[in-house]
Amino acid sequence: MTDSDGKPHRGPAAPAGEPEYADRVYRSVPGVISGVFLLAVAAWLIGDAAVTGTGKTPYVALAALPVFAFPVIAYTLRPVVRASGGGLVVRNPWRTITAPWASVDALRAGYSVELLAGGRTYQVWAVPVSLRQRKRATRAQSRSNAEHASRTGLGLGLAARTNPVVQGSSDPTRAWSDQVTGVLQEMAERNAARPEAAGPVVVRWCWWAIVPSLLGLIALITVIAV
Repeated sequence: MTDSDGKPHRGPAAPAGEPEYADRVYRSVPGVISGVFLLAVAAWLIGDAAVTGTGKTPYVALAALPVFAFPVIAYTLRPVVRASGGGLVVRNPWRTITAPWASVDALRAGYSVELLAGGRTYQVWAVPVSLRQRKRATRAQSRSNAEHASRTGLGLGLAARTNPVVQGSSDPTRAWSDQVTGVLQEMAERNAARPEAAGPVVVRWCWWAIVPSLLGLIALITVIAV
C-alpha cells in the first residue's frame, strides 16, 4: 500500500519506535491459477455428464462434484499467509493456524516452508518451495563477478529479474519462498515483545470444506453401490 506521493504506507509507530507497515499477505499465484483451471474443467465435464448422461451417470456426476470441487478449493484457492503486528495467520487446506509472534519459535524453508510455534511444526501451504528458483539464484550468485556480469549480462541482476521480489526482503536474489520466510522470521523477531503478540497458538479446522467433501464421498459410494 502506498501514499499519494508513492511512498510505502506506514501505520502507527511500534513500541520500539519503528514504523509499522501494513499487513502482508502471501499466496501462491500459480496455485490459484491451476485451481481456477481445474474447477472450470470439472464444471464443464460434470455439467455435461449431468445433462446428457443416461442411467446412473447424472447422479454419479452430481455426487462427485463436492468430492472434487472442495478439495481443489482447499488445496489451491484457500491457502494464504497473513502477517500483522500481532501475529501470523496460516491458512492451510484443512486447518487455520493463528500464531501470535511471541509463540513463534522459527520459520524455515527446506523442501517446504515450516512454521515452528507452540512446540509444534506446521506446513505453510501458501508458500511452496521452488527448487528451480533456488538453483537459478545460486547460479546467478556464482556469476556475480563484476567483469563476468558486464560481459554476459548475468550475475545478481539475473536472479532479481527472474525471481519474484518480496517487499522487505534483505536479499531479493533468493527464491521467492526463501525471501518470504526471511521476511516473516524478521517480523517474528521484531514483534515478539509487542503486548498484542502474546498468546497461545490456535488451530481451527475448515469444516465448511471437510463436511461437504465427506458427505459427497458417502453419496458417491452410495450411488455407485445401489
